[in-house]
Amino acid sequence: MPTKPEPQAWQDPLIDVRDLSVHFELRGGILARLFGSDTGTVKAVDGVTLTVGRGEVVGLVGESGSGKSTLGRALLGLVPATDGSILFHGDDVAEMSRRRLRAIRRDIQMVFQDPNAALNPAMTVEEATGDALRVHGMKSAAERRARVVEALEKVGLSPVELFLSKYPRDLSGGQKQRVVLARAIILDPEVLVADEPISMLDMSVRAKILQLMLDLKQELGLTYVYITHDLASAKYFCDRIAIMYLGRVVEIGPTDEIFANPRHPYTRALLKAIPEPDPERALPRDLLRGEIPDAASPPLGCSFHPRCPEAFEKCGWESRDLRAVIEEHWTRQPADVYGAESDTVGDLAHLDTPATVARIGGKGAESAREILHRMRSERPDEPFWRGVDRVDDDGPGIRVVFHPGEDPALRSSDGVEVACLLYPESS
Repeated sequence: MPTKPEPQAWQDPLIDVRDLSVHFELRGGILARLFGSDTGTVKAVDGVTLTVGRGEVVGLVGESGSGKSTLGRALLGLVPATDGSILFHGDDVAEMSRRRLRAIRRDIQMVFQDPNAALNPAMTVEEATGDALRVHGMKSAAERRARVVEALEKVGLSPVELFLSKYPRDLSGGQKQRVVLARAIILDPEVLVADEPISMLDMSVRAKILQLMLDLKQELGLTYVYITHDLASAKYFCDRIAIMYLGRVVEIGPTDEIFANPRHPYTRALLKAIPEPDPERALPRDLLRGEIPDAASPPLGCSFHPRCPEAFEKCGWESRDLRAVIEEHWTRQPADVYGAESDTVGDLAHLDTPATVARIGGKGAESAREILHRMRSERPDEPFWRGVDRVDDDGPGIRVVFHPGEDPALRSSDGVEVACLLYPESS
């Protein structure tokens, strides 16, 4: 694996992100757009605050759909900010015109996930690497070639003469990513936003590319924002790690501290999912249940609570959680039991509307209570039951009332910031 430099303190913030949100309006069908009906909003990034120091490597880590790639693209102005600010050298990227954004991209460059898609198949290596110089005003072909040769040598593609006239189809995956890196550094940027730069590569070359990126950091004084779902690579590459879930940073701190003492239950689950190559040391994987929720309709309270094994009363339980518990219970029942219970409980579709009070049943309150009691007896350790405040009779059915929930903000915990109600807010 790559050799990471010794940690240091970064006192000079190069990028300062404050309360950044990036929302996308959902486009419904033709009739929905015609009549102007509300089709919802996806909160891809939802109130993120983050600083990146000069010379630092900050990792954005999370599952697919966590918002990490959208945040990375927002840093370059590739997606517009809905709210908040992105300060770079004191200038707000979120407020810049297209002309100013084009200029600032000399200083902030992006390395994309798939080198096959990032490179134009009709361009030679020389053309692809030097095209940014042409776009930014370097008219001399001789000057562009000299800069291309220099950049390709820095990324280890030598002798350069063997690569200048080649097309992407003539290169291996690792060589293509080196070309992408050469194209990214050719304008002498200060920041590289690397979006899953090794995930499409063979295992045999991943460590080499990470080491190359660290060597370039030392040689060129680069600052990195490293986007990945792979905590193992982030451990060796990043100085600080920000764990993202459903558009928010739920934990951020020094890499060593995140790995030694993860606070957030989501971080702990991600660490448990890292494969252990030694079969004699392999441990059972307590993997997360369910999938990441819909960003267009996030859970109430803490967005992680439906999947959290440590969730308790204040985490924001709601009607959709009740539906999930009922349906999960029915998967374990024989057909006749399912038929009888579903007839008693009735249609569950109304539970899809988020609410802190849920009504079920229509064939008698006592019958509905018995089903609920049976479910609780089968799975007494299910965190959902901690969120139930009381169950009241409600005509022919019952009403399940949940404890009031809270949406936790980041709070300090021994050098780490974590958005979790398990940790008290600083006074």
